[in-house]
Amino acid sequence: MAPLLLRIETCLFQLPFPIFKSFGARFNCKPRYPCVTMVHPGGLLTPREKPVPLKSISVTLSICEFVAGVSATLNYKNEEEVPLEAFFIFPMDEDSAVYSFEAMVDGKKIKAELQDKMTAHTNYENAIIRGHQAFLLEEDMCSRDVFCCNVGNLLPGSQAELTLKYVQELPLEADGALRYVLPAILNPRYQLSGCSEDSCLNMKTPVVSLEDLPYTISMVATISSQHGIDRIQSNCSLSPIEYLGDNKTSAQVSLADGHKFDRDVEFLIYYRAVHTPSVVVEMGESTTKSVDGVLGDPAAMVTFYPNIPEAQPSIACGEFIFLMDCSGSMQSPISKQSKSQLRIDVAKETLILLLKSLPLGCYFNIYEFGSTYEAFFPNSVKYAQSTVEEALRRVKLMRANLRGTEILTALQHIYKQPSVPGHPLQVFVFTDGEVTDTFTVVREVKSHRLRHRCFSFGIGEGVSTSLVKGIARASRGTSEFITGKERMQAKALRALKRSLQPVVDDVSLSWDLPDGLSAKMLSPEQTVLFRGQRLILYAQLTGTMPPAEATGEVCLKYTLQGESLENKVTFSLQPKLDANLTIHRLGAKSFLQTKDMGLRETAAGDKKDVLKVSMECGVISSHTAFIAVNKDLNKPIQGPLAPRDVPRPMLMYAAPVMQSLSPPRCGTGRRTHLGLGHRKEKKCTSLSEARLEKPKSRACAKKTNVETHGPVVEDNRLVELISLQKADGSWDLNEGLALVLGMKLEDIQAALPDKDANSSSWATVLAVLWLHDNAKDMACEWELLERKAVAWIHIHAGSVRHELVKAAVAFMKSSADPAIFGP
Repeated sequence: MAPLLLRIETCLFQLPFPIFKSFGARFNCKPRYPCVTMVHPGGLLTPREKPVPLKSISVTLSICEFVAGVSATLNYKNEEEVPLEAFFIFPMDEDSAVYSFEAMVDGKKIKAELQDKMTAHTNYENAIIRGHQAFLLEEDMCSRDVFCCNVGNLLPGSQAELTLKYVQELPLEADGALRYVLPAILNPRYQLSGCSEDSCLNMKTPVVSLEDLPYTISMVATISSQHGIDRIQSNCSLSPIEYLGDNKTSAQVSLADGHKFDRDVEFLIYYRAVHTPSVVVEMGESTTKSVDGVLGDPAAMVTFYPNIPEAQPSIACGEFIFLMDCSGSMQSPISKQSKSQLRIDVAKETLILLLKSLPLGCYFNIYEFGSTYEAFFPNSVKYAQSTVEEALRRVKLMRANLRGTEILTALQHIYKQPSVPGHPLQVFVFTDGEVTDTFTVVREVKSHRLRHRCFSFGIGEGVSTSLVKGIARASRGTSEFITGKERMQAKALRALKRSLQPVVDDVSLSWDLPDGLSAKMLSPEQTVLFRGQRLILYAQLTGTMPPAEATGEVCLKYTLQGESLENKVTFSLQPKLDANLTIHRLGAKSFLQTKDMGLRETAAGDKKDVLKVSMECGVISSHTAFIAVNKDLNKPIQGPLAPRDVPRPMLMYAAPVMQSLSPPRCGTGRRTHLGLGHRKEKKCTSLSEARLEKPKSRACAKKTNVETHGPVVEDNRLVELISLQKADGSWDLNEGLALVLGMKLEDIQAALPDKDANSSSWATVLAVLWLHDNAKDMACEWELLERKAVAWIHIHAGSVRHELVKAAVAFMKSSADPAIFGP
C-alpha cells in the first residue's frame, strides 16, 4: 500500500473534499481542492525542507491457504508548531474486505466505529470544530479500489499510528500459483464526461523522485499451507526465505530494507497441492447484538474445482467484440524493466493472435477507444479472409494517441448495436484501467448482463482492479491482469477458449445437513462455470449446531450438453474459532460486491441490505465509513494556517524481474537466485519484434524461468508465422513462410512429394510441424489456430494427407508425433 496524495491542512474549514461539500454549503464557501485531473510525473515538486507528517508504512501479511490477512500501519508525526490535518489516498485491491480501523495517539488507542457515511462525515466535521482529534477512513466516492484516510487535528509533537486491517481471497493463476498484490501504484485516472467530480482522485499531486520520497515501507509475510510450500516468487528484493515445519508447511519472508514505491509488491505462491475441494466452517460471534444477523451464526466457505470435461465448441460460434484502449497511457511500458515492451504493442500482438484464433462462421468487430472511439466496421462482420485482412491492416496502424479513457461511451455504442441472431455476444476489453468513476461503467455493463459476457484484461501496474474485475463479475465473465514479464497472449487465449466453451446450464448448490440446521447463501447465485476455474461460495448456517462429530455434505450440480454432472464435498460441522471472523468478513464482502454499486448508483432496496450487512459485519462499503474521535483533546484550532502538500513518487520505469525464493532442486543445473537479477533483452516496440526466448519447460502454463513470469523464444518467427495464416486456417507457400521456416522457397517446393498436391496443404503441414518443434512451450497460445489448420488439412489434402505428413516430418527433421494430424 503506497500513498498517492497526502494533503496537510491546518485551517478549520479546509476539510476533505467530499466532507467540505456538505459543510461548506452552509457557509456559502467553495472547496479548496479544484476538480482537475492529476498531473503526470514532472509536475510540481514539493520543497524538501517542508516537514512531512507521514513517516513510514509497515505491513504484516499472513497468508493461510488461499486467504490473505493484512494489517497496515501508517505512522505519523507532526514536527511543526501548529496542529495539522493529513489527507491520505492509497490504492487497494477491490476484493479487500476492510473490517478494522484504529488509532494509537501518544500511547492511547482509539477504536474506530463503522457508521453510515453521511453520519460519519457529519461527526468528523463536528469533532474538528470542537477541537477533538478525529480519524476517518472511507472508500472513494467513485471507485471501490481507492481509499481515503484523514487525520484531523494532529497536535505539534504528537505521534499517531493508524492501523487498518483487511482480508481477501487470492486469485488462482493457470499454473496453480496464488497471486497476492500489495498495490503501490495509483495512476492518474480519467474523468468520464458527465460524471460527478466528487472523487478525491480529481486533485493535482506533486511528485518527487524515488530517492527523495520522505516515507518508507516495510513488510513481513508469513505463508502457510497444510499441503506444503513448493516455492515463492516476488518482483521485489526480499530477505532470505525461512521455511518452517517438517514438510515446509509455512514460510517467513520480508521486504528488503530500502524498498521504494516504484512498483506493486507481488507474490506468486506455489503450494504442493492446491486443487482440493474443501469446506471450512467458522464459529460465529456469540456476543453479537443482532439475533438474526450474519455474525451470530457459523459461516461456511465452500471451495470447488468443478471437474468440467473438455467439450468441442458449439456450432453457434458467437459475436466477438474486441475493445482496445488506445489512450495515451497505453504508450507506457508494460513493466518498469528497462526496454520493456509498450502496452499498446503487446496488446496489438495479442489482438492479432486472437483474430487468427477465431472460429470460422463467427462474427467480429474491433473498437479502439480513448477520449473518442471508432469501430473498424459499422457493424459486426462475418469472419472471412477479406474482413480479417482489413482488420489486421487497421490493427497494425493502432497508436496510443487517443488521450483519455472514455470507455463508457464505447460500451454504450456496442450495446446499442443489433444482435446477430444465433451468435451470443462476447466482449473482450483491454485497458490499463485508468478510469475514475468505475461504478458508472460497471452499472452499464451489469444492465446488459443477460445478452453478453465480458472478458477483461488489466494491463500494467496501477490498473483499476475495481474496473477490470467489476465489469467481468457483472457480466459473468472473467478478468485477468498482466504485469511484469507475463505474456498477455496466454491469458487472452485462455479467455477465448472459455468464451467458446459450451454453456453450462442448470447450476445449483444443494446441502445435506442434520435436522434443524440449514444454509443461507451469502454469495450470489452462480450461473456460469468455466473449465479449470475455482469456485468459492459463502453461506450462513442457521439453526441448531449438531454434536462435534457430525458431518454435512454440499453438492454442486450442473448440466453440460445435456449431461448431468455433480461435485460433492463431505465436511465436518465442528466450527473453528477465528478471532478475526475471516470467513464471515469474506462472505459479507461477496454479498456487498453484488449489491453495492456506489453511493449514487445503488438501488434503494439494495442500499438497505448493503447498510445492514456492512454495519453488522464491520466490513466497509461505499455507504459506510470508519470514524474514531479522541474527545480527550478539546483545544479549538487557531487559524487560518498554510496548507502543505506531500508528494507522490515519480516512477522511473526500471524494476527487477521476478525473484525466485524456491530452494534449488537436484538435477536442474540451476542455482536459486536470492538476490536481484537483471536479464538483458532485445527491445520490442512493434509486432515484428516480439521478444521471445527459448524456454526450458514443456508445459505452457508453467513459469519456465525462476526469474521471469513467462516463457520467451529467441526470435520473432512465431509472430510472423501467425500473421501469415489465413482466416480458414491454411498457409500459402511463399517467401514469407520460407523465411519463417529458415529454408529456401525452391527447396520447399522441390520437397513436395506429390506434384499434383495442393501447395497450401504442403505449406500448412509444414507450419503445424514448425509450431510443435519450435514453440511447443507456448501451445496454449496457438492451439486454437492449429485446430483450424488441422481441420483444413483434413478437408483439402484428401487422400495424400498421410503422404504429405510423412514427407514433411522427414523434410523438417521433426520430432513431432504425426498423430497430431489425426488418424
